[in-house]
Amino acid sequence: MELRQLAYFVAVAEEQNFTRAAERVHISQSGVSAQIRRLERELGAELFDRSARTATLTPAGAAALAPARAALAAAEAVGQAVGDVAGVIRGRLTVGMVVGCTITPLFDALAAFHRAHPRVEIALLEDDSDRLVQAVRAGTVDVALIGAATAAPAGLEALTIVSERLVIAVPPGHPLAHRPRVTLRDLGDHPVICMPAGTGLRAVFDQACAAQGLQPAIALQAGAADAMADLAARGLGVAVLSASMAEAYRDRLTARVIDDIDIPALLCLVWRAAPGPAARELLAYGRRAFGGAHGGAHGGAHGGAHADVPHAPLDGGLPEPAAAGDDPKDSRAASPEEQ
Repeated sequence: MELRQLAYFVAVAEEQNFTRAAERVHISQSGVSAQIRRLERELGAELFDRSARTATLTPAGAAALAPARAALAAAEAVGQAVGDVAGVIRGRLTVGMVVGCTITPLFDALAAFHRAHPRVEIALLEDDSDRLVQAVRAGTVDVALIGAATAAPAGLEALTIVSERLVIAVPPGHPLAHRPRVTLRDLGDHPVICMPAGTGLRAVFDQACAAQGLQPAIALQAGAADAMADLAARGLGVAVLSASMAEAYRDRLTARVIDDIDIPALLCLVWRAAPGPAARELLAYGRRAFGGAHGGAHGGAHGGAHADVPHAPLDGGLPEPAAAGDDPKDSRAASPEEQ
């Protein structure tokens, strides 16, 4: 019995699907299936019922799941204990990011972290802000970059990267483009293009509307700022964006601050209290990367793409990254297992 077989077994049990489990552990589906079959032969019992569309645990599989998880946790604890003595950080780090973003300082932080700590396996996933917050709370994501309407979601630690106003973005000939002042009530006469529920920008917009008892007509929803800008440029509605998002489309859209929305749209890193060594170290690299961004981070703070993230002071007591020598050789790019 091998640890990798237990890891594949746990992955299939949790995903209830061999294909998704294979994607999670980064090998082929046939490789996962073969290793599970070997484990079943060694144990003398089938662990999964494969007769349905989902892979469900048999009674033997259900009995094996908790001990398998415990064995994997114990093996990780052994590595961590040795790493603590030797000053080596290892394990797995799951990082979340809002959909459709290309936040270059986050990628810079991940690259620097990986060079310094090549024994940490990094997983990056995209989702909307609400689900990322839930995942961080549940412990399935270690650190997430989210759009938010509040600086610190309940029960989590947070570092605010950007705080900015919401704006409308319309073609130059649009009636609102010529107004010196735009309010939420002004949007009542026009179809609105906004991001979907679950994104930070939408949370800010919905809270501001609710505070005034308004219900603007959200005609179109898009998860990427590019799509929203294209729709607005074609006269299909008034796009609601963050100020930095709208700046990217100034060649074809006119932006006006929504004067009576006082709630800022925030871009934050969030994590659980008392993060593990790998998460603490990544946060330190994130602090350094975002602190030196000076507007060079491209990506929507609330789910879209191609918006400049302006420089913002970073505080919050995060440590500086541990000193590291020259970039170590990257040994993580192993070939997929097929046996």
